[in-house]
Amino acid sequence: MAEDVVNEIVATVLEVSAEAGQRVETGDTLVLLESMKMEIPVLAEDPGVLAEVKVKVGDVIQAGDIIATYKQD
Repeated sequence: MAEDVVNEIVATVLEVSAEAGQRVETGDTLVLLESMKMEIPVLAEDPGVLAEVKVKVGDVIQAGDIIATYKQD
């Protein structure tokens, strides 16, 4: 089953720590965001394989934007 990782706040992407095809475990950092001078890691909630990472460093993303999609185990 595929699952989207959805952004919850307006933020700038500081770092992308994962890429398509990579296996992630619960708690792995997918991206690092900056909002209001705070760094916010976006973590994998479940184990699986990333199908797509939809953001890149420097992107300004809105609440509701999809950050990545992965297939759960």
